[in-house]
Amino acid sequence: MKKNLVLLGMMGVGKTAVGKIVARMQDMDFIDTDARIEDRCSMKIYEIFKSKGEKFFRNEEEKEVLKLLKKNNCIIALGGGAFINDTIRASVLKNSISIWLEANLKTLNKRIKWNKKRPLLDKSNNYKKISHLYLKRKGIYKLANHKINCEGLNKKDIAVKIINFYEKK
Repeated sequence: MKKNLVLLGMMGVGKTAVGKIVARMQDMDFIDTDARIEDRCSMKIYEIFKSKGEKFFRNEEEKEVLKLLKKNNCIIALGGGAFINDTIRASVLKNSISIWLEANLKTLNKRIKWNKKRPLLDKSNNYKKISHLYLKRKGIYKLANHKINCEGLNKKDIAVKIINFYEKK
């Protein structure tokens, strides 16, 4: 029975894209927590934020992530803010292998610039907002078991690095 592998980091870093590759390579299930919440609520994340608020979303996120962490042999991509939650973080660190995928702010901004579905960035001046979020979160992201700087690496290279960390556990 393999422990879950949890990918965390800022929006736009590639948790879902890389997580799917790792899952295929390792013959494990892939779960995107945001997608699961969207399915359960029958709404997109940005719609949940808009109609029910961030507090509602964070409560749903906590319930969903804690439920998913009880599974085994899964690659789980957390939403960008999930690891900030003390309860989620404690459960991830206790029961899973966690990897912080990091990219610089310029890269993140470029990747999410045109995405209108990011609830925390649906206004102007995204770069400033991303910077603020990143500064707030990076001290907590550092608590993950491992960190991979994704700059200059393609998805497959990142996937291989993740697998190397995972197999060393």
